[in-house]
Amino acid sequence: MAIYLSPSMLSIDFTKVGEQLKEVEQAGTPYIHLDVMDGVFVPNISFGIPVIKGIRKASDMFFDAHLMIVEPERYVQQFRDAGADMINFHVEATKDPAGCIAKIKETGAKAGITIKPKTPIEEIKPYLKDLDMVLVMTVEPGFGGQKFMEDQVDKIYQLAKWKKELGLSYDIEVDGGITLDNVRTVLDAGANVIVAGSAVFGKESVAEAAKAFMEIFKEYEA
Repeated sequence: MAIYLSPSMLSIDFTKVGEQLKEVEQAGTPYIHLDVMDGVFVPNISFGIPVIKGIRKASDMFFDAHLMIVEPERYVQQFRDAGADMINFHVEATKDPAGCIAKIKETGAKAGITIKPKTPIEEIKPYLKDLDMVLVMTVEPGFGGQKFMEDQVDKIYQLAKWKKELGLSYDIEVDGGITLDNVRTVLDAGANVIVAGSAVFGKESVAEAAKAFMEIFKEYEA
């Protein structure tokens, strides 16, 4: 199973965006995680379409856009036009998850669903066959630097079980409080896309921090 690191731009040094993106890219990191917050769905505001469009010019990485916004279907095409390769929306943020998935697929982007800690995993089961990725939040969405919620690991196990039982191929992504000390917990459960913010961009050497995660991934890819 291929395992990917998706460093979160929520923790990037915005005075060194181009430089730090190059560092993680040259370290061998294929993904970059883009946390988009609207101040409504979550109590914080981050960045949006103009920023994504700007950094797209500076990087060839896979843009993993995590939309923490209400009615995400309104902006699907704009995020795709800005350069998003994966558009991942919260099941709690729309009245029509199936319609939102269809809109994402129509743009040519990959489609993902994200689930908050308090939302039962069963709520997304009907959509799994149409998804490229499921993102399990292991913190409450909206802020970086929170402590990992270990009780969410059961959701990862369940997603891995359904994936096998249903013969599906979606990626299982995990976001929230992931560090070198706990990443094996989510890898053991079946996750294969790991979001890390401060554990990568918060370190003195961004490249070395990314490589440290990827060394652990090799244990599971062998």
